[in-house]
Amino acid sequence: MRFLFRGLSGLFITALTFGLLFLAGFQVWQVTAGADDPQGRGAGRDEQVYTVRLQLLEKQRIDPLLQAYGVVESRRRLELRASAAGQIVALGPNMYEGGSVGAGELLVRVDPATAQAVLDSRIAARDDAGTTLTDARRMVQVATEDLVSAERQADLRRAAVARQNELAARGLGTSSDRETAELAASTAEQAVTAARSTLASSEASVNAAQNALRRAEIDLTTARRDLADTEIRASFDGRVTGVTAVEGGLVSLNEQLGELIDPDRLEVSVPLSLQQFSRLVADGRSPAGTPVTVILDGSAGRLSARAEIDRDAASVAEGSAGRVVYARIVDERVAMRPGDFVTVEIDEPALTDVALIPAAAVGADGAVLVAGDQGRLRAQPVRVLRRQGDDVIIAVSDMLDGARIVSERGPQLGAGIRVRDADAPPDDPVQDQRAQSRPGAENG
Repeated sequence: MRFLFRGLSGLFITALTFGLLFLAGFQVWQVTAGADDPQGRGAGRDEQVYTVRLQLLEKQRIDPLLQAYGVVESRRRLELRASAAGQIVALGPNMYEGGSVGAGELLVRVDPATAQAVLDSRIAARDDAGTTLTDARRMVQVATEDLVSAERQADLRRAAVARQNELAARGLGTSSDRETAELAASTAEQAVTAARSTLASSEASVNAAQNALRRAEIDLTTARRDLADTEIRASFDGRVTGVTAVEGGLVSLNEQLGELIDPDRLEVSVPLSLQQFSRLVADGRSPAGTPVTVILDGSAGRLSARAEIDRDAASVAEGSAGRVVYARIVDERVAMRPGDFVTVEIDEPALTDVALIPAAAVGADGAVLVAGDQGRLRAQPVRVLRRQGDDVIIAVSDMLDGARIVSERGPQLGAGIRVRDADAPPDDPVQDQRAQSRPGAENG
């Protein structure tokens, strides 16, 4: 019994083995038959036709858009720094993050007590210097009058000496009277010299008093400026950001308390590659004045603004090879803010004899698939001039002008494959293949 069971089991296993070998040989035969028919067609079956979307190429004039990215900046900004050390005793009503302030509005006031005391002292010193100058000028006037009186007296003494000399010549006078007159004249001359010395000293005192008054006025101006530095006021209409000032807090000299920006004077800093920049300056053109569209995309919506290139950077940053251009936003009251990362579309010079096609139409070999009269595809190399998002701009030669190309290439498409246009009417020449595709042979 055991022998019979083992014999039947061996016979079953042998039959199963031959069955599997037969199935494997059949599969190999099918694969070999498929290799002889690369289009998946069996003997006596029709050629497979793929349905694709074709695009007609025509020479056009296109204005390319150079797409780049940039950062919004304010053309006018002011750092609010403490010009005096001390305690903050008052803050402006709009001195907070995002507050709108007007030109001349008070933002921060530091305790002015010390500066006010110094100013009062400088005012007193200026008044003392003014009084000293007035006294010196009065002394000059008195010394001038003394000099005039001494000169007049000296003239009289000289006249008396002259009379005594005349009397002596006539034999009437005495030598004693003549000596007395000459001594009095000499004394008068000394008085004139002393008066002149006094006048010179008075004039020197006036000069010293004027210098002292000038120094006092300089000190007074400095004291007034120090007092004014205890207040920080807005230099222009703008908005406050980065506020760190707190009422009652102690600040040191030159400590930054915030920043004032002008939201109506914005620009975009756009770094460009050397190739992109060369397109803007081709044929000796200047990039200034080139129209620009600034776009801010977000999950909540899309904002756009008009701008124009104002200038390019005067130098190149170390380690970089491109150029940075600055586009001034010309729209008023835009919702963009400094620091926004935006997309920038720059209008390039127009291109002629070109066409705009999907980027998927160009293969890795830089060629497009052109459909012939009977829908047979052939590869045609093209020159890509620009890339714009999901599209490319190619140069259209005379050979490609009026041709129809596959707008979206698939892995099953290649040279020699037959296609038909998905959007063409039934009587289109490309669709008429003179061979009816079997059901299920058309792939979309």
